[in-house]
Amino acid sequence: MLSIVIAQQASAQQAAQGAEQAAPEAKEAGPDIVVTGSRIAGTKITAALPVTVLSENDIAATGAVSGDELFRSIPQMGDVPFNSTNGAVSSNFARGDVGSVNLRNLGIGNTLVLLNGRRVVQNPGSQANSDLVPVITYNTNAIPTSGLARLEVLRDGAAALYGTDAVAGVVNTVLRDNIDGGTLDVQYGGAEGTGLREFSTNGDLGRNFAGGRGNISLFFEYTNRTALSSQDQDFTRSADRRPDYVGTAFEGLNTLDRRSTLSSWGDFLTQNFAGAVKQGTTALTTAGGAFSTQPSANGGCQVQLSGGICLDDGNRATSGADRNTRSDATANYPISLIPKLDRLNLYATSHFDINDDLTVFGEFGYYYAKTRSVQDGVFSIGSIPMTIPASNYWNPFGPVTFANGTTNPNRLPGLNIPAAGIPIRLVNYRFDDLGPTVVDVTTQQFRALAGLRGNALGFHWESALLYSEARSRDVQDGISATLLQQQLALSTPDAYNPFNGGNPANPTGPDSSPSSQAALNAIRVKAVRFDKTTLAQWDFRASKADLFALPGGNVGMAFGAEVRRDTQLDDRDPRVDGTITWTDSVTGTVQPSDLYGVSPTPDTRGSRTVAAAYTEFAVPLISPKMGVPLIRNLELQLAGRYEHYSDFGSVAKPKVAAAWDIFDGLRIRGSWAQGFRAPNLEQVNATLVTRGNTRTDYVRCEADLRAGRITNFTQCGRTVVATAQRAGNPSLEPETSDSWTVGAVLQPKLLPESLGRITFTVDYWTVKQKGIVGVFGEGNALIRDYLLRTQGSSDPNVIRLAPTADDVAAFAGTGLAPVGQVLYVKDIYQNLLPQTVRGLDFGFNASLHDTGIGNFSLSTNVAYMIEFYRSPSPGIQALLDARAAGQINAGTIITGGGDQLRQSGLPKWKWSTSLTWSLARFQAGLFTQYTGSVLDTGVVDANGNYPVVDGQMTANLYVQYELGGSLLNKTRIRLGVRNLTNARPPISSGSNGYLGALYEPYRRYWYASVRKEF
Repeated sequence: MLSIVIAQQASAQQAAQGAEQAAPEAKEAGPDIVVTGSRIAGTKITAALPVTVLSENDIAATGAVSGDELFRSIPQMGDVPFNSTNGAVSSNFARGDVGSVNLRNLGIGNTLVLLNGRRVVQNPGSQANSDLVPVITYNTNAIPTSGLARLEVLRDGAAALYGTDAVAGVVNTVLRDNIDGGTLDVQYGGAEGTGLREFSTNGDLGRNFAGGRGNISLFFEYTNRTALSSQDQDFTRSADRRPDYVGTAFEGLNTLDRRSTLSSWGDFLTQNFAGAVKQGTTALTTAGGAFSTQPSANGGCQVQLSGGICLDDGNRATSGADRNTRSDATANYPISLIPKLDRLNLYATSHFDINDDLTVFGEFGYYYAKTRSVQDGVFSIGSIPMTIPASNYWNPFGPVTFANGTTNPNRLPGLNIPAAGIPIRLVNYRFDDLGPTVVDVTTQQFRALAGLRGNALGFHWESALLYSEARSRDVQDGISATLLQQQLALSTPDAYNPFNGGNPANPTGPDSSPSSQAALNAIRVKAVRFDKTTLAQWDFRASKADLFALPGGNVGMAFGAEVRRDTQLDDRDPRVDGTITWTDSVTGTVQPSDLYGVSPTPDTRGSRTVAAAYTEFAVPLISPKMGVPLIRNLELQLAGRYEHYSDFGSVAKPKVAAAWDIFDGLRIRGSWAQGFRAPNLEQVNATLVTRGNTRTDYVRCEADLRAGRITNFTQCGRTVVATAQRAGNPSLEPETSDSWTVGAVLQPKLLPESLGRITFTVDYWTVKQKGIVGVFGEGNALIRDYLLRTQGSSDPNVIRLAPTADDVAAFAGTGLAPVGQVLYVKDIYQNLLPQTVRGLDFGFNASLHDTGIGNFSLSTNVAYMIEFYRSPSPGIQALLDARAAGQINAGTIITGGGDQLRQSGLPKWKWSTSLTWSLARFQAGLFTQYTGSVLDTGVVDANGNYPVVDGQMTANLYVQYELGGSLLNKTRIRLGVRNLTNARPPISSGSNGYLGALYEPYRRYWYASVRKEF
């Protein structure tokens, strides 16, 4: 807008001066290109830095429609824990149209993302990483892929130039600008054998004005996509993964059955009554009051109910006789592996040259995405118990006569309980009769920038103001605990009925005997999570490529300063953040979360102001004209940055890099840098973060083993939803790092320069990080509790209920003291011990022109991980030592330390190759990608071995032709296919059957597009 105003003023001035005055000579807008890694325009010091650049042709060859797909094609990018398939029914994940950036697999938050050389605002939603702490990412899907001129990936620590987050490197997305004309591209595609269909259109429009001194460029990108259903493909139609492992060493492992033990077949516990409930002499519950519903056909029934359903004493044996009562959501509902999507990206750039030494420029961007996904139903969690009042109409242990004087038709006869009935505790239950959970996520992000750049005193300078904001609104179906208990208390048929079980004819399927519609309508609510992040920044930068001369050439210099303010708001639903509580009408217990099955999570907000200054020098020590043997050229990069944070203090980090040309065509390069990552605002400011995860209560497994109920830990079914109570830590220190890289660049003179060029690169790199933020972990805490209980004590951070009579019976004769159900585990964010990551990068680039059969461009990029080792904390090391000494079972899964290489999302090998060929009006592109095998740490056999998730190679191909003729001139038709060989994602033990953080959940994908230039 500012550019337009200035342009209008300039045009008016030119008109007043008379038509006879010649228009000023147009000059190229903007400064010299500054490749990511250096702030000095025009310098050659970037030769010292390992930078991967993807051109428009490279991007086209990937076939990517979204930023997530594009970033996955880069071998140095690690797994993608923030993705549209993640999160399922929990709003504690960043859901919707989101992708994450994880260079070198160093973790979310260790890679800085820039747009046209400046920071972008972070995605508003957070989620826990593999260290169980909340992290925030940059949303790759907010990057308009169709508008990219190039994508630059600096594979080197760069905190000395760019500040926090640049530990692993920097990704700079450079948009097209200076467009004079327009294009329109329409594309349609879909995945074979599925309902996934995708329509996208993008275009740009630009115009020069004021004799070429100014330009306004606009482009847009719109995508509409249908959902990918779990029922579309054979490998996602069931969460039971056991058939995938038939014939392997892991055949028969119970842990491969990923169907949920929580289903409409409920587990219950009597309240306010001592001993077993009996009908005559038949015990309907255990001595502790436990009972469950199950299909009559399962056997072991204590009493028959109607419709082929019965009551059994004790909880369901979901690892044995009652395994068929597990819930298979992916088979029961069209669970969304990829949500339905509408996405819009708009961007505008403008500039106007006020004179030859002063330019005003601006940017404006807007991103909007709305997704809808179908996920599993609401279920109970042990740390928030629900009591069913005795008055419930369907309660088999209810009153003989209701308060209104009517006879209770559902009370079982001949019971040894009071005539008033007894209340029942709902232990394990899934509300399948409500159907699946519908999740709607709307995300918006906008960016506005205005700046000036020019030349003064021989320096090229630039200054800008930037404001960017991102918002997300996550809405999902839920159940109000208050309304549920009110409905459970009714003495009419409209009471909610948790005793009706599921479908006796298909016990693992959807509920065939739901509660009344009135009951379902009465308890259903919508839950909203609103998140917001902002970035406000002012910066000034200046550079001069020839500050002064040395014998080896001109010394370049850059310096700059910036001030930015970051804010974050995580506003949870009032039913979750403690605003709306609920009180158990039977026990009187007040619960801070009224959203049933969701752990309480208070709102979190935080802000910080960062002031920074940096400087950089490019120092040529030796040049070719000096004639030094074996040193044709030698240059140094020296850089340093100081930052002051309003919430935890100051840091200063240096960097040194060098490029040594032994002879023309052979360069040795290297760098050393220190880096840091500030703890994010949620890690510092969160007062309480409550999360529920399915864990194994290993002390119960040990009791089962000693009692002879199982023969090894692989048969143990003692899983619980363990609720962790984690807290933010204002005393957290920044994570720090030391990184260094050494490599070589070979450019053999095999071809005349007019014909093409060949380049080989190899780089060895190491990153050592200290003070990584993490927690001990509730899974590890349960293992420590197991160890300590075998020694006669217990872990004070594991909070349990008092043992019931059933618990006492289960531990009888084992030599272990009985334990009660796990309520929650206490934890706190802390700086943990260091980790070391190192690897090799290989690159090959070749371009051939005017060969007689067309032009060729070939690029290969290989990433090989050598080491990924995290030093275990003292607590983790104690567990590892105990397991090695045989004090705890080898079947325990200890996380958080040791060798991480090939663990889940950390393959050793990743590579890609892109080949583009063009001849006259024809062009074709081929892109192949390989991801190496990993170990599936979600499953372990009796000897502590993990299954292998195989590697995968895919190929993408497109062909295009540019039409001719007056009407069709500059019209291009493209046909393409992704995953040409129809390879399925490698088998994994997860409930979806594949690793969503590494692989796309579909096979071959076809697309066609038409592009018209104006």
